[in-house]
Amino acid sequence: MTNRSEESSNMNTKDFLIGTLLGGIVGASTALLLAPKSGKELRDDINEGAKLAKEKTSEIASTAKVSTSNFAQTVSEQSTTLVDRVKELTRAVRKDVEELTESAESLTNDLQGAGEEIAASVKKEVEELQRSVEELVREVEEKEKQKIKSESDQS
Repeated sequence: MTNRSEESSNMNTKDFLIGTLLGGIVGASTALLLAPKSGKELRDDINEGAKLAKEKTSEIASTAKVSTSNFAQTVSEQSTTLVDRVKELTRAVRKDVEELTESAESLTNDLQGAGEEIAASVKKEVEELQRSVEELVREVEEKEKQKIKSESDQS
């Protein structure tokens, strides 16, 4: 949450600086054009203003490149961390499902003497539970992929 507020603050600051720069350029240009100067002096002043604007634009572009690069790196690192967490959780859930399946098979073998109907019912329930868990894992993985994609699309 704090990353988003920092990003918003950075964007507001950047927008303010760009607006200030453009306002300064427009104001300076207007002042130059309305000031009572000779043509040569006016051209010299306009050329000087254009050079300053070019320098400021280069500075802003450089700052924007650095900020964008830092933001992209942060998003990449966070995405990698998130993907690793999802993979770890997926492995844990699959392991639990395998253990549950093994337990169910063991229980099924134990219950065969007690009755085929009970064993079949337990096995069916375990298979349904396993499918449900696998479907849940797929949904979680898909949602995380969509979240990562939407975060990268926003940047």
